Amino acid sequence: MGLAEATEGGAPADEAMPRHVKIAIGLPIMAAFVMILNETVMSVALPKLMDEFSVNASSAQWLTTGYLLTMAVVIPTSGLILQRFTTRAVFLSATSLFAAGTLLAGIAPAFGVLLVARVIQASGTALILPLLMTTIMTLVPAARRGRTMGLVTIVIAVAPAVGPTFSGLILKSLSWRWLFLSVLPIAVLALVVGAVMVRNAGEPKPVRFDPLSVLLSAVAFGGLIYGLSAIGESAAGHAPVPPAVPLVIGAVALALFVLRQMSLQRDDAALLDLRTFRTRSFVVGIIVLLFAMAALFGALILLPLYLQNVRDLSTLKTGLTLLPGGLAMGLCGPVVGRLADRFGPRPLVIPGTMIMAAGLGMMGAIDLHTHIAYVITTHVLTCIGIGFAMTPLMTSALGSLDAHLYSHGSAILNTLQQFSGAAGTALFVTVMTKSANSSADSGATSVEAQATGIQDAFLWGAGLGILAVAVSFLVRGTNGSSKMEAAPVH
Repeated sequence: MGLAEATEGGAPADEAMPRHVKIAIGLPIMAAFVMILNETVMSVALPKLMDEFSVNASSAQWLTTGYLLTMAVVIPTSGLILQRFTTRAVFLSATSLFAAGTLLAGIAPAFGVLLVARVIQASGTALILPLLMTTIMTLVPAARRGRTMGLVTIVIAVAPAVGPTFSGLILKSLSWRWLFLSVLPIAVLALVVGAVMVRNAGEPKPVRFDPLSVLLSAVAFGGLIYGLSAIGESAAGHAPVPPAVPLVIGAVALALFVLRQMSLQRDDAALLDLRTFRTRSFVVGIIVLLFAMAALFGALILLPLYLQNVRDLSTLKTGLTLLPGGLAMGLCGPVVGRLADRFGPRPLVIPGTMIMAAGLGMMGAIDLHTHIAYVITTHVLTCIGIGFAMTPLMTSALGSLDAHLYSHGSAILNTLQQFSGAAGTALFVTVMTKSANSSADSGATSVEAQATGIQDAFLWGAGLGILAVAVSFLVRGTNGSSKMEAAPVH
């Protein structure tokens, strides 16, 4: 049974989505929300974990760094995995890995066990978003993709924003173990319901597996993201490895990886098919998304530092202060998706990037005495701008590809989102640290110096926003193909 074909010209299909399609999309959305929520809970819990396991800050940070590196290694392989295995098998594998990792984390007797548990969790998380995007592109007609992809924005936007708030509420009265044990029932429920109700979309293909591509991908993306993460630590003076080392190794491996894929894709055997970059709408969408995600992740790093170190707010109050922005961005998703289905991406992306740039510029004015209401307002404004741009960009970028490239496109998009998040964080933290050090050398107190550094970093973020605005004018007015036939579900 398949979906009704979208009408010519992109008019909305008359039929509501069948129940099995809603299940095929709804369950991964629920699972992805819980998984990405769990990605951001660790930062607030690190001090407690350092005390309990008697580890230093550099070691404890690996609970987050290891998670991101695992994502960077696994996501590029998702295009191959989604072609070789059924939708149902990938969903059950992803939720099983996450549930197993969550259980192990909740009962971990030692720091090493907890770190392994986080890697297992990340392996499941890395598969779920590419699976979700590919399922939407495969099952949903072009005329309805925007509103459906808007639900993905809720996951990407709200879950990271809710993570610190959720963590603060749990840690206020319970052990850190409940950060994992409290979401375990939801993960198990998604696994059980998925085992009963998820059906397959399309047919798996016996795609060639190239071990050298996987190795080069792991070294390339793992090295680049670790190197970018280390830039901020290096600016603060305590990076365990000079950032240039992993960055150079990652860059060389990436060049070899690209050459390998260009050779393999002639026989449709590439791990990541780079022919996606021959499509103009995909390239333009990816570039604007990179700027937007760099700005979002940079803000998510700096605002907690400002609220806690400069304004002396508790972790719970910090989480609550950031919550409205994430909620606003998530609530924008479905509404913006419907507008994108009707009007195309261009009328939404251009004003969205402008609002994002304006919000980041306004953040550049915060200081020691800025009212918290102003901070919340600028954060909400930035998030709304990103929300207006993100859903149409994802929909138009993936929708511009041929159907056989959907899995590769979603893998590339999610890989580059991880990369841009690491790059944005590195840029913001480096600018903040260097500016703060310069201010301190001029006689400012440590709090004043950090406030100045954060101001300067947000102004650089506004510069990213202006670049996104410039590129957004290249976005075309349509959402990719206006006519598609849904894949069969069996």
